[in-house]
Amino acid sequence: MIDTSITLRLEGIKKAYGIGTKAETEVLHGIDLILKRGEFCALIGPSGSGKSTLLNIIGLLDNATSGKLFLTGVATEGLDDKAITKLRATAIGFVFQFHNLLPAFTAIENVMLPLIAANGYPNDEMRQRAIELIDKVELTQWGEHLTNDLSGGQQQRTAIARALVMNPALVLADEPTGNLDTKSADTVFDLMRTVSKTSGTTFLIVTHDPRLAMRCDRIIELIDGRIDSDKPNITNMNKTQ
Repeated sequence: MIDTSITLRLEGIKKAYGIGTKAETEVLHGIDLILKRGEFCALIGPSGSGKSTLLNIIGLLDNATSGKLFLTGVATEGLDDKAITKLRATAIGFVFQFHNLLPAFTAIENVMLPLIAANGYPNDEMRQRAIELIDKVELTQWGEHLTNDLSGGQQQRTAIARALVMNPALVLADEPTGNLDTKSADTVFDLMRTVSKTSGTTFLIVTHDPRLAMRCDRIIELIDGRIDSDKPNITNMNKTQ
């Protein structure tokens, strides 16, 4: 029976490069991790600690050398490329430091893109879903504007709406506020927290900003390819209850 309270489970995840050569290097050394539904977690660690590699594996963008990954109860081991692509598209949303919006499209059209990719064509239902999310991120009056006309913070809020359009169980955010001023960063961060709390979406946020990490409910620290610490942020959890 699938435990619906668990969004992600990693068991002994290892990743090596240059396998079978003199340059073989293992960068992840047996990662065990469980993320539960609705958790709001920070992933921190120094450069070169393996954060990006781990995020790519969790996001099904790269394969582990060994170990097991379960996403919404689905074992990914043995899935073919088509099944992996489908699972990634439906279960995971991505928010990056650089939002990767298409400048020739409006904010609403950018939010629709994952739906169009999944279905092959746009329709009124997809557009309505995109409009609802644009409203949710408080960009109603900007929905019909080209994304180049939006501020950095507005573009990142559009990217969050796009990440949510498929109702993912997990959102992976890689330095989502790294390109923003403090005020815009706080707005984007607060938006992600609200989404997590109201929809039960699990967030894993990679950040080098200790101020933002301390506002998450759980802080996972990766050092030299191993989880060095993983603990609830009691102070912040008490503030947000």
